[in-house]
Amino acid sequence: MYVAGEWIGREDATVVSPFDGEPVGTVPEATPAEVERALRAAVAGAAAMRALPGAERTAILRRAADRADAKVEDLARTIARESGKTLTEARGEAGRAGELLRVSAAEGARMHGETLPLDASPGAVGKLGFTLRQPCGVVVAIAPFNFPLLLVLHKVAPALAAGNAVILKPATQTPLTALALTELLVGAGLPDHALQCLTGAGGRLGPLLCRDHRVRKVSFTGSTAVGERIAAVAGVKRLSLELGASCPTLVLADADLDQAARAIATGGYANAGQVCISVQRVLVDRAVHGDLLDALLPQVDAIRPGDPLADGTTMGPLISEDEARRVQTVVAAAGARGARLLTGGERDGALVSPAVVDGVDPSDPLSQDELFGPAIAVTTVDGVAEAIRVANDTSYGLGAGVFTRDIQAALRFVRDVDCGALHVNWTPLWRADPMPYGGLKGSGIGKEGPRYAVQEMTELKAVVFHDVD
Repeated sequence: MYVAGEWIGREDATVVSPFDGEPVGTVPEATPAEVERALRAAVAGAAAMRALPGAERTAILRRAADRADAKVEDLARTIARESGKTLTEARGEAGRAGELLRVSAAEGARMHGETLPLDASPGAVGKLGFTLRQPCGVVVAIAPFNFPLLLVLHKVAPALAAGNAVILKPATQTPLTALALTELLVGAGLPDHALQCLTGAGGRLGPLLCRDHRVRKVSFTGSTAVGERIAAVAGVKRLSLELGASCPTLVLADADLDQAARAIATGGYANAGQVCISVQRVLVDRAVHGDLLDALLPQVDAIRPGDPLADGTTMGPLISEDEARRVQTVVAAAGARGARLLTGGERDGALVSPAVVDGVDPSDPLSQDELFGPAIAVTTVDGVAEAIRVANDTSYGLGAGVFTRDIQAALRFVRDVDCGALHVNWTPLWRADPMPYGGLKGSGIGKEGPRYAVQEMTELKAVVFHDVD
């Protein structure tokens, strides 16, 4: 790990491959004293970053982007080995890192305020008002395992671009990619102590970091339960919480069913379904229910689970065998309550074959709770009104999609479905860096995406110039 400008190489914990359990690397387990050391260093780093001109921050991140471009294959193999993601998926993730760094650099460079129309208020004639943005200071970034490079960068890059110091706590299962990124950023010329990377269990380190008064901003991606605990201990500071989901895709009677089936087969099983915006619920109009399944099942059956580093594998394992057992149990339990398992659901170690479960009651845990695994729940509905009602009938609101040729139905969907991102004629599994990314309801608070993350990671000040008598 990297603390106060020093690489610490103790071998306290072993990182293993989810596919075969083989060791991939070792990392330290940060102690409370090392957490305190990181916090003290971050305070100094925040002062150095705040004093750094925007042009210099931009140059550092652009150098880091060039370094990331040169290391795509190395980063991809690290991602695949420690997360279980297929090498194809890992290369896609690693290949986006450089551009995300460049976009973040650009957004940090154009961080600006606005003039205030003070003379619209009585008694304010002749006064000049405007706003300024300044860095928050110390940002704690707590990242998940499922995108160990991109979801780390979506926190770290905007924070640095805005002039903050960052303490990064990567997921326990996937710290090696974050450490490689830390080395890359430090080597690009970051000021001393601008970035720390602490490894160890989130249950131990999270409270120490999140409740500390020197931390002004916490950015967390993970489960709703952990997000609630962070909110309870954080105190008065800025929070961005990207939490759980059970994303619906609506397939209306006039949809292009081949397009819908192709998109669902991608959106439900990418990264073995371990994506917050994965398709979990398919709400299909009763009139086209059978036709959609006829189009969907062959595409799901064509997915090939296996060794993520092997040619021909199109879906890797879940992050652990315990997670695979959990997913298998949830799928089987839905079947025991009357749903029909049409394909998949078998487990081999951490691999679970892609599953389609039909006739799932909207109140079933397979619909209500976040699955984070390779299975979709199919539920029939009668028309757009019922589809929207069922789509909204969970505690989550991250993403949703609809397939329809009817512009009125599409407009009704985007107005009435309570989610942070809405896709017409695609599934929720789609994201571009310029988008604001974040959910409603139990799916969290705050937005990511470089432009919006820069706003979340800065403080807004109002300035008023008064006449001198």
